[in-house]
Amino acid sequence: MVVFLLVLVVVLALLGAVHWYVWRRLVRDVTAPGGLPRRLGTAALVALPLLSLAALVSARAGVPFRLQQVIAWPGQMWLAVLLYLVLALVVGEAVRPLLRAGLARRAPGAPAPAVPEPVPVAVAAPDAPTGPVDPVSPMDPSAPAFPDAPPAPADPSRRLFVSRVVGGAAAAVALGTVGYGTYGVLRGPRVKRVTVPLARIPRAAHGYRIAVVSDVHLGPILGRAHTQRIVDTINSTQPDLIAVVGDLVDGTVEDLGPAAEPLARLRARHGSFFVTGNHEYFSGADAWVDHVRELGLRPLRNERLEIAAGFDLAGVDDVAGESEGGGPDFVRALGDRDRARAAVLLAHQPIVVHDAVRHGVDLQLSGHTHGGQLWPGEYLADLANPTVAGLERYGDTQLYVSRGAGAWGPPVRVGAPSDITVVELASKQA
Repeated sequence: MVVFLLVLVVVLALLGAVHWYVWRRLVRDVTAPGGLPRRLGTAALVALPLLSLAALVSARAGVPFRLQQVIAWPGQMWLAVLLYLVLALVVGEAVRPLLRAGLARRAPGAPAPAVPEPVPVAVAAPDAPTGPVDPVSPMDPSAPAFPDAPPAPADPSRRLFVSRVVGGAAAAVALGTVGYGTYGVLRGPRVKRVTVPLARIPRAAHGYRIAVVSDVHLGPILGRAHTQRIVDTINSTQPDLIAVVGDLVDGTVEDLGPAAEPLARLRARHGSFFVTGNHEYFSGADAWVDHVRELGLRPLRNERLEIAAGFDLAGVDDVAGESEGGGPDFVRALGDRDRARAAVLLAHQPIVVHDAVRHGVDLQLSGHTHGGQLWPGEYLADLANPTVAGLERYGDTQLYVSRGAGAWGPPVRVGAPSDITVVELASKQA
């Protein structure tokens, strides 16, 4: 509990510092004190982070779903805008001095500060004859001295102009980036095709197509229309089998059951299968397992079945289930199988690939990482996952990680486009 509170304090302090920096650069430096623009900007930079915090905790706090939907859009979108505002403003810090220097050189005939000419002063000394005295003579304490003039202070109007240019450019870059990333999510995922050669796949299974979809994240923002786009895209590929590999929802069956209903229209020759992700355990995993079964998907909870094409399909619960006394059970799912047959494993998180290797899995299909979702998030995701996106080999096991079909938090993707992957199995005997 103490560690949690310390982390919370650090996070809140960091958020406060980041918002102060944004307020300084986008409000204080570009508006007049006491003016309406400054008051409005200050109010926005107080309200928006509060909305973001409310959007993040509203579901767990039991806020009515309709209210969650109202606060989710501005609250979640601000988090994405804030990220790219800060990145753009940091780059702007390097541009500021260059812009100021360029403006100073281009200023037409800017006069140097006026320095008064020395004027001879007659000083009467009791023991010396009167007459002109050298005004710069160090022997005369009453003579005025004129040291080198200090540099002229920066022109306030020039400083304001630079702040407005940098701030406006940062805002335009952030809003443009987030706008394009939002469009990429709302238009729906694109189809990606990957061929995976497997040594133990029989000739009969050569060309077998598995449509892999992960991280749909139905919630207050992404709803029924998003599900329908995904279903239409999957069905258009005419797969042999459909694998939904976790993080389908961010909410309860009561709130999101209608949004998931289009899944009942998924079509594949050998059916549709589902394994839990960590977000199912935040949303009532058992209830969702029962609900997707009602929609026609078969949950694989640490179990395996034989596919008629000639390989085994297995699925394990997500590691988040360990907090509820469950989690992945590889012995139960794969322990007594015929090792002469190829095995394809559905597991939400890539981190279980080492267990898959030990149990002789040929191909693991996963999601979870979102490919980082928001650049430069892939570098953080790389710290916690063996593979962030794409196909990699671990011993005799190949791991494919989908970037996912939705988005968690802000419905925005930058540098990690959403996808539905059609994995085509290739037999080396063909």
